[in-house]
Amino acid sequence: MKTILALAIVVALACAALVALAAEPRSGSSQREGGDLASGPDVGSEFDQRGGPDLRGGPLRSASDSGPALRVCSDPNNLPFSNARGEGFENRIADLLARDLGTHVEYTWSAQRRGFLRNTLNAGACDVVIGYPAGAEIAQTTAPYYRSTYMFVTRRGLRIDSLDDPRLHTLRVGVQLIGDDGANSPPAHALSRRGVIQNVVGYTVYGDYRTDSPPSAIVAAVARGDIDVAAVWGPLAGFFAARQAVPLDLTPVRPDADAQLPQTFAIAMAVRRHDTNRLARLERFLRERRRDIDGILAAYRVPRVD
Repeated sequence: MKTILALAIVVALACAALVALAAEPRSGSSQREGGDLASGPDVGSEFDQRGGPDLRGGPLRSASDSGPALRVCSDPNNLPFSNARGEGFENRIADLLARDLGTHVEYTWSAQRRGFLRNTLNAGACDVVIGYPAGAEIAQTTAPYYRSTYMFVTRRGLRIDSLDDPRLHTLRVGVQLIGDDGANSPPAHALSRRGVIQNVVGYTVYGDYRTDSPPSAIVAAVARGDIDVAAVWGPLAGFFAARQAVPLDLTPVRPDADAQLPQTFAIAMAVRRHDTNRLARLERFLRERRRDIDGILAAYRVPRVD
């Protein structure tokens, strides 16, 4: 399940399908320099009038950059995690890491779908994935640097905080579908077990890759009133709810584990298996920059349960 989430969420749900490039996702290499974070958004004051992060351009390469590039595997259209303009929180964390290493960021872009790690990290095209489910067997991961959960998203005044709320049998409920085959997310499975089926609307996290950040559709549907409540992966819920024209409420999906199917997931950095030296450097970075990373996550309104 963690591997599935990484391909869609991280997605995001992978975060998921995420500047639209073309009718079909393309992979390739693109270099974006990572220098002083000060030239990007101030993580303490980067909210615009809509309450979301100020997504202006990221930092430029510093004249002192001299080391080998920090080669990052990333999705070019997957806010709030990453995009080709460097506007996601994973982009900001990569900038911070590159600055500490005295170098710049070089991206290998690929949609985070089935085969993402196989075609990027494990193919040697890049060396680090900034956000990936901790403990995934296909790669070697650091200690988690945040843990998030699925959230119920509703319009102001309607509060849902439990999968067992009887109103879920009559409300219009949105759930995220993961994968090209429409596999269900953990909340969708949990609702199905409770007989909440006929009134459920599915929103694929892949969506239309020609649009910016396709996974945002489910949150926008709540804001428009197309659905009454949605169960959305936390980072997506927090980021896109803050950018809607109407106020939305977020509450963690409870129980946080249902029939051994968790609703919360720990996210780490990933490298190739046996790349122990690089892993050790990342672990040190996460320890030493804990406060800065927490600030970036808070700026993007990532719900935390760690």
